[in-house]
Amino acid sequence: MSSAVSVSSKETTWSGGNKPLDASYGKLMMWFFLLSDGLSFSGFVAAYGYARFEFLDSWPIADEVFTHVPFLHGQELPMIYVAFMTFVLIMSSVTMVLAVDAGHQMKQSKVAFYMLLTIFGGLIFVGSQAWEWSTFINGDYGAVKTNGGNILQFVDSHSHHRVALDDFAHKHHSDRIQHEETNGLWFYDEGTLPTYSIDEVIEGMEASPNILVRTQILDETGEKTILSREESLNILRANGKSIVTGANLWENEYGMPLFADFFFFITGFHGFHVFSGVIINIIIFFNVILGTYEKRGHYEMVEKVGLYWHFVDLVWVFVFTFFYLV
Repeated sequence: MSSAVSVSSKETTWSGGNKPLDASYGKLMMWFFLLSDGLSFSGFVAAYGYARFEFLDSWPIADEVFTHVPFLHGQELPMIYVAFMTFVLIMSSVTMVLAVDAGHQMKQSKVAFYMLLTIFGGLIFVGSQAWEWSTFINGDYGAVKTNGGNILQFVDSHSHHRVALDDFAHKHHSDRIQHEETNGLWFYDEGTLPTYSIDEVIEGMEASPNILVRTQILDETGEKTILSREESLNILRANGKSIVTGANLWENEYGMPLFADFFFFITGFHGFHVFSGVIINIIIFFNVILGTYEKRGHYEMVEKVGLYWHFVDLVWVFVFTFFYLV
């Protein structure tokens, strides 16, 4: 009895070689890489959670930021396009599963077909993320930044919907020109001049009685605080400093700049992973077409790149949940 147990344990316990836990060296190293990468993403998401909790009363509302859909200009459809991007990435993970399964069955044509679908899904996601970045950077309403660094947005007094600066600000001809190397006594780098000045925004608001100011501070209901007509004009006249259009690493028309910093960093880091995965999938796809893995007698490389692709898919589920939904 003891000898039987001893033989059985020797047969099932790894005693060296290149397949610990019945996994090849390459697959094991992929798991190690994904584990370390997962810890990196966990740190980023945890930092985002801490920052949001720290500034809970002034954090931008995602439903008001991500409302755009390509080719549907002027319509506010909260989270619709982000949900579409998520669906595409999840479906590309499904096609990757089918490619791995076809590889186990040594069906070259099916592996190539499902790999191609996975590549298309990844390209759609990366392209969608680039479009989302562009929309976020350019903005579409504009806001005013106060001396204290807070953001003042403008809303209609009846519907409480946001109003763009272009809809009410008065534009005057000005002799003010942007600093260039060919003019002035000295030259220094200067950003793009804003479309409007603070005075032009104030003048336009004075002539539009239905416009109110909304601050970035949330009230007890979780909505941004809307000031009265008198308070709106007073805060603009006393504290209005500069015009903010869109979002970057320093300013954000939707609210706190830290929100934009995390958005660019976390979604950009994930987008880099997806783009890298697309490039790797393209290389693997051509190897499948050339019959490289048929000659090897296995499609383990497809399985390894599949692990990576499932990882970026899973990470996006967490990013989507904590950054966009919560």
